[in-house]
Amino acid sequence: MPGIRAQRRTTHRARRRAARRHGLLAVASAVVAIGAAAGLIEAGQDDRRRTTAVPEPTPPPVLQPLPAVPTTRAPSPTASPSATPSPAPASPSPSPSASRTSAAPAPPPPTAPAPPPRNRLFRDPGSQVVQWVRANPDDPRRPLIESRIAAQPAAVWFAQYNPGEVAGEVRAVTRSAAAAGRTPVLVPYAIPDRDCGGASQGGAPDIAAYDAWIREFAQGLGAGPAIVILEPDAIALADCLTAEGRAARFAALARAGSTLRAANPKARVYFDGGHSGWHPPAKQAAALRAAGAATSGDGIFTNVANFRPTADERTYARQVLAALGGPSALGAVIDTSRNGNGAPAPGQWCDPEGRALGQPPTTQTGERLIDAYLWVKLPGESDGCTAAPGAFSPEYAHGLATG
Repeated sequence: MPGIRAQRRTTHRARRRAARRHGLLAVASAVVAIGAAAGLIEAGQDDRRRTTAVPEPTPPPVLQPLPAVPTTRAPSPTASPSATPSPAPASPSPSPSASRTSAAPAPPPPTAPAPPPRNRLFRDPGSQVVQWVRANPDDPRRPLIESRIAAQPAAVWFAQYNPGEVAGEVRAVTRSAAAAGRTPVLVPYAIPDRDCGGASQGGAPDIAAYDAWIREFAQGLGAGPAIVILEPDAIALADCLTAEGRAARFAALARAGSTLRAANPKARVYFDGGHSGWHPPAKQAAALRAAGAATSGDGIFTNVANFRPTADERTYARQVLAALGGPSALGAVIDTSRNGNGAPAPGQWCDPEGRALGQPPTTQTGERLIDAYLWVKLPGESDGCTAAPGAFSPEYAHGLATG
């Protein structure tokens, strides 16, 4: 009997160990599945920001970043402090309506490229950092945050699908910029299936609705110089869509670029170029060409909300432009808001420590084909670790200012 009991105990332990192993494997599989559904899976050690397709084979996938939810400009007295993206579609895959393009209007006829931006850049008096500075006069971090971040011009995001309102919101910014003799940087961010269901999910419910929204956006552009950063990640992240969904999105972006340029010939429209650690230049250029960047835009933007070094981005942008072809007037703008110390270690994306402010915003780069260094991602607005995604974090901002 002792021998039988010992044998039973041994068998019972083995079964428990096997059950634990199966449980752990199930949990791990669930985590990977959830990450893939949210657009989090990334392969390699090259700090690709957000992608569900891996252009180059190698190491096993690791979890990688979601974007911070961008915020709009100054809220009205009755508005909430930050933009709340519209509800996402039920599935990260494009909805059937997102693929309908037959009813969409044809793009306006091509317009001549606007001259490269040479005006001073606009500083939005209603940005979150400016509001924080005003509200916290006695905070010991205030002087540095004010002088190094709040005093700098930065982009104004329009991240809500808000038909009937967006034209007025854009017009308020462009009029303020024109009155100050400055060039605003505007970011329309409402493409359907935005961020492929990730942290910045939302956008217009379908392509036809987006076409109408972008026409309203264009009505607010005015007649002065402007820089438009058209839909961050909309091209570089499009691998998450079906082939039909990509074609519909790219056609919508081409129409959007033509619509914006026709509404204001002095506006320069830049298309999504990803960044130097994401897709190879030839692949990104092919997607940009399919989205009409060479015919409906004035160039590309890179590194939005990322940390890649400016030198790497200059080289990458020139390679993409060379592969893209198109008019010689095409140029590139680079987001330098948080790249002062380069990229963090692989896998560290959420308000990573040790980062720093990059090159201050300017249109005087002195670099061939590089039209501007911009702060598109507003420094201090959180990726979701030091504060809620998109909310201003004085702790994070102070770290960037002292980095």
